[in-house]
Amino acid sequence: MIAFVSGPVAALAPTTAVIEVGGIGMAVQCTPNTLSELRIGQEARLATSLVVREDSLTLYGFADDDERQVFELLQTASGVGPRLAQAMLAVHSPDALRRAVATGDEKALMAVPGIGKKGAQKLLLELKDRLGEPVGPASRAVGSPVTQSWRDQLHAALIGLGYATREADEAVTAVTPQAEAAAGEPQIGQLLRAALRTLNRTR
Repeated sequence: MIAFVSGPVAALAPTTAVIEVGGIGMAVQCTPNTLSELRIGQEARLATSLVVREDSLTLYGFADDDERQVFELLQTASGVGPRLAQAMLAVHSPDALRRAVATGDEKALMAVPGIGKKGAQKLLLELKDRLGEPVGPASRAVGSPVTQSWRDQLHAALIGLGYATREADEAVTAVTPQAEAAAGEPQIGQLLRAALRTLNRTR
C-alpha cells in the first residue's frame, strides 16, 4: 500500500493533483478542499489510499491521516465505494461526519450527492460504531483561501461531483452573495458545502 506521496505539485485539475515522486508523476484523486491547499511548484505531502480494481489502480489523496482513515472506514458500509466516500468528505470534514453519525443527522448525509433519505438512514445505522467520536473543536474551519477564481473552482468541483452544468451554474449564482460578503478571498470548502445544500433543496 502507498501510505503517502511527497514532492512538488506538477499539475492540478478539478479532481486531481499530480505529485512528482522520484521523477514519476503520481496522479492523486482529491477533494476540492484538499486541492485548494495545493500550489503548482510547491512541495506537498498527501496521505493516500490505493483502491485496486480489476481494470484500474486509483490513488486517493487526503490532507492528513485522519481524513484517509475516515475515507477507508466509510467504505466498510454497504453501498459505499471510493467515489461516494470521497464525495462525503468533499461535503463534510471528518469530524462533521462523526458528529452527523453520532447525532443521527440524516440531513447532513443527504447533503451529499447520491445519498437519499433511506440511504442516509442505512448509513447512520452501519457507521454508528465505526467512525468514533469527534476529535477536534466543532467550529473548526475547513478549506483555505484560493487565489484563482473561486467561481471557476467551485463550478469545476460541482461538475466533478456529478452535477450538470446548469445545476452547477445555478449553485454558483446562489452562493455568490455569501462569497462576496466574505472578508478576503472566499473559502472554497465552505462555498462548496453551501452550494451542495442549495442543490439538495432544489432536488
